[in-house]
Amino acid sequence: MTDTFPRQYARTQRFSLGVPRSFQISPDGATVAFLRSKGGSDLVTCLWVLDVGTGTERLIADPARIGAGAELDPLEKARRERSRETAAGIVDFAADAQFRRAVFGLSGRVYLADLTASTAGDDDAGDAAAGGGGVRELKVRTPAADPRLSPSGALAAYVCDGALRVIDIDTGDDRAVADPGDTPDTSYGLAEFVAAEEMQRARGYWWAPDSTALLAARVDESPVRRWHIADPANPAKPANQVRYPAAGTPNADVALFLIRMDGEMTPVEWDRAALPYLAAVSWAGSAAPLIVVQSRDQHRMQILAVDTASGGTTLVRDDVSAGWLEIIPGVPARTSDGRIAWTTEDSDTRRLVVATADELAAGTAEPVTPAGLHVREILSVDGSTVLLTAYGDDPIEIGLWTYGPGGLARVTASDHSQVQAGQRSGGTTVTSTSSLAEDGARFLVLREGAEPAPVTSSPERPLLPEPSPEIFSAGEHRICTALLLPSWHQRGSGQLPVLMAPYGGPHGRMVLASRAMFLTAQWFAEQGFAVVVADGRGTPGRGLAWEHAVAGDLATAVLADQVTALQAAAQRCGDLDLSKVGIRGWSFGGYLSALAVLRRPDVFHAAVAGAPVTDWRLYDTHYTERTLGHPDEDPAAYERSSLLADAHRLSRALLIIHGMADDNVFVAHSLRLSSALLAAGRQHSVLPLSGVTHMTSREEVAENLLLLQLDFLRTALHLAGAPV
Repeated sequence: MTDTFPRQYARTQRFSLGVPRSFQISPDGATVAFLRSKGGSDLVTCLWVLDVGTGTERLIADPARIGAGAELDPLEKARRERSRETAAGIVDFAADAQFRRAVFGLSGRVYLADLTASTAGDDDAGDAAAGGGGVRELKVRTPAADPRLSPSGALAAYVCDGALRVIDIDTGDDRAVADPGDTPDTSYGLAEFVAAEEMQRARGYWWAPDSTALLAARVDESPVRRWHIADPANPAKPANQVRYPAAGTPNADVALFLIRMDGEMTPVEWDRAALPYLAAVSWAGSAAPLIVVQSRDQHRMQILAVDTASGGTTLVRDDVSAGWLEIIPGVPARTSDGRIAWTTEDSDTRRLVVATADELAAGTAEPVTPAGLHVREILSVDGSTVLLTAYGDDPIEIGLWTYGPGGLARVTASDHSQVQAGQRSGGTTVTSTSSLAEDGARFLVLREGAEPAPVTSSPERPLLPEPSPEIFSAGEHRICTALLLPSWHQRGSGQLPVLMAPYGGPHGRMVLASRAMFLTAQWFAEQGFAVVVADGRGTPGRGLAWEHAVAGDLATAVLADQVTALQAAAQRCGDLDLSKVGIRGWSFGGYLSALAVLRRPDVFHAAVAGAPVTDWRLYDTHYTERTLGHPDEDPAAYERSSLLADAHRLSRALLIIHGMADDNVFVAHSLRLSSALLAAGRQHSVLPLSGVTHMTSREEVAENLLLLQLDFLRTALHLAGAPV
């Protein structure tokens, strides 16, 4: 069967297979562990180790050889969904402090890997040891979730049936250190839905540096309303019941406990009524652990130091803002001299602060990054050096920076725009760099006094001409916009129908210096479209006022910026046929696509709305209330942003696509819009995806969705067929 881009795109999980990720580095910088499948079409993610001195990579654990079952328990499925993990095999691993051992979960079981082993074995033995040199299964209760080694490497913690348990590696003694017992809907050691989905806090417990205790979240979901996800294609199967905190409804009740190995539990005290969100926990070195808590309206955020004897807390930092305060991944973090890395909002910029607790409390700490350099994430702290990513003057770039004794410095700067990420420990830095000049990302190990060494990355090369987006700023707001034309098209040779392909919402950027961002757009261009991609107001990295421009209204500015970008693209290139304009998107992009044909049918003539939010009262608390407030306090904001009241205005072709098993944007969004359209007598199409979640990871679904969208757009815009 002839391979095509849609088939390859689906088969390679969007070209993510064969690409290394989840890097961890030993304290001495001599060893790097990471995850990667064996090739660009291999679905099974394995654990590898790289020797920095020799550049040798060793396969440590291969799930295909371990013999674990492929069936996933509901908790593991949910964790994969929150992390957007589409491949099989190992999702995450946790090493001890000396980098001798690591644990990982697989199909509800826990495995221990020896990171010092020479390589995975080549024998075909059927027992657990066949997973590779020194991999063995720990005899824990199942299904087990989120296993993590103690820093000493002697103990492993995990969660089973809502209880946080600890097993002694040598003796096999396995006991619950925090157990909800018969208390329904309560668990220890797991992140609640909004923490994992919106706060980027995927974990719910943290080891003490000396391995004698744990900080663990207790999550009581009983206040959260029950929603049900049915499978109409299998009517004999009961509906899946989930707890979903929709805007304006109760959240889970989250508390934090200090748990010692003898089972003694001490509650950590703070004003949970005023600051109910547990945003982050950091426990490193001999200093007191730090927690970050946030108010429900997200206008207040505090750093608190925890007294491990009493569970009491001391205020370290109190941030209050007229707008919402973003949770920045990686902070707070401590340097080796006890200073705290944090971010502050100053000069329309989110800036890095590295200061003592007293300086933070007094408000005398000065930012160490300049105005205009917008901190995106703190990646790691190595001694007194902080590694971070940030947006700068170049709107399509994400740069990798260090701040340390020598001040602020760019890591591997280039004369062309880049998208970078990395990790650092023991003086070793692993970098990931993408650009518009090459396929995929390059991974390098950097160590002072040594030549940069590559980490093997082997994704398949896309069956496409190289994307060559023309990137420019549109309109008075200087909207970052990309225009992609067919590789075979000569300017001035004839007009092309237009396809807008936005995300357009908070926390998401599409126009970046990475070819991977434009692969699907280029495929649509090869089908005969001029494709326009634009990041308007509300998207990250352009300043606080830019992000807050969508406060109280997720529709007006967002849609206006797409229209501005389209008009600017047509002014730059006279080949765009503005009488045939389609728009397609997923999630927020799906919302924006439906919004476009409902409110601006004079501009947009057809839309594909994938998994759209149609009524923001049905979306989760943390994301929605950040911008729109509480629906009981500002119902007008929800009306302004809803699609349902506009259903009677539909006069253009609209295809709605939604996964029936979506537990993030529930299919109720699309069904309610369809019902409103039907009541108004408006023709539209709905494509339900049986058994599909918010991720379209199934190969046949991902491939055919591209083809069906193409066919719909061609029909709606009255276009002839073309090559695929």
